[in-house]
Amino acid sequence: MDRVLKRCDIFCAVVDNYGDIGVCWRLARQLAHEFHLSVRLWVDDLASFRRLCPEVDTTATQQLCRGVEVRHWGVHFPEVEPAELVIEAFACELPERYVEAMAACADKPVWLNLEYLSAEPWVEGCHAIPSPHPRLPLVKYFYFPGFTPRTGGLLLESGLLAQRDAFQNDPVVQAAYWQSFGLPSVEAGERRISLFAYENPAVTGLLDCWANGATKTTCLVPEGRILPQVSASFGGEHGQPGTRWQRGNLVVHVLPFVEQERYDTLLWACDINFVRGEDSCVRAQWAGRPFVWHIYPQHDAVHLEKLGALADLYCAGLTEPARASVRGLWQAWNTAENCTDAWATYAENLPELRRHAPVWTARLEKNNLALNLLDFSEKVGKMRRFNF
Repeated sequence: MDRVLKRCDIFCAVVDNYGDIGVCWRLARQLAHEFHLSVRLWVDDLASFRRLCPEVDTTATQQLCRGVEVRHWGVHFPEVEPAELVIEAFACELPERYVEAMAACADKPVWLNLEYLSAEPWVEGCHAIPSPHPRLPLVKYFYFPGFTPRTGGLLLESGLLAQRDAFQNDPVVQAAYWQSFGLPSVEAGERRISLFAYENPAVTGLLDCWANGATKTTCLVPEGRILPQVSASFGGEHGQPGTRWQRGNLVVHVLPFVEQERYDTLLWACDINFVRGEDSCVRAQWAGRPFVWHIYPQHDAVHLEKLGALADLYCAGLTEPARASVRGLWQAWNTAENCTDAWATYAENLPELRRHAPVWTARLEKNNLALNLLDFSEKVGKMRRFNF
């Protein structure tokens, strides 16, 4: 459809270092590059943002990064004209001054609260529900990403899957990628696993499984919260980018924290991906490889319900042994249990899981979050103009 919306403000309060800003940065770039919106990204923590976008100047209140206007969201919010589309990411609460400015607009902005990702069934019933402001002439809509057609879908850039396929089918390009980290090409019979996770005492047992297993395994660990525990498993030497450890059939390489595009390629290049939170979980699914999700832990273990909800959807179509192997390893990894038996069962089912992963990706790819979000916003805007 012809786009009426021209400007978008995205507000992001960085809560967990990189998860929230990771999603917002991908969305901002896609709206700017593919849909040609003028996007302002308001971020309260530029230091964390800089890890994902190295050219960010942490001292600048206003700057242009890759076609997106980046604004520092400080204590004293400036007087600005609101955009036609306003995205409040993850209920971060907009500045009161900005909300008052929205209310003063003759044509009220379309205001969306972009929610956290969940596969739970209740999300379908809450997606796109309006919430009138208690005292101002404004309506906010709750917009839920998700894995089914009755949700907002997932972030997927145009051409991403074609780029993935080209990479995965070109051994020369893959070899160059590994060489960029100072690593050799994959040997015949070798398994490469990426490990990006929150702190987890189960990692010691998992590394032992790989070290004592019959398959030569290379584990790639980007800098992050799991690294100190991996280091402790190899005698306590603090790992840093370039560190290499070996025990039995396992070699561990520590990689630098890289920007999003290069991390995506790591997921494409590995045979199995351990991922954490929301952004890397989605990117692992676009990689078309088996993955193990470390969900963000919450009080009272409510996160395990979310874990189970995604497992229910993801495992549809698998045989019972393969389904049980996914559930078993995901559960053990997320409850810090000994993963020895769970890994052995998972490894036995890897042939089926490898075939399943691209099939699952194909189910998801037509439900594009950015496109859906814009279509919904356009409909809301047109409905308001018609009613007026």
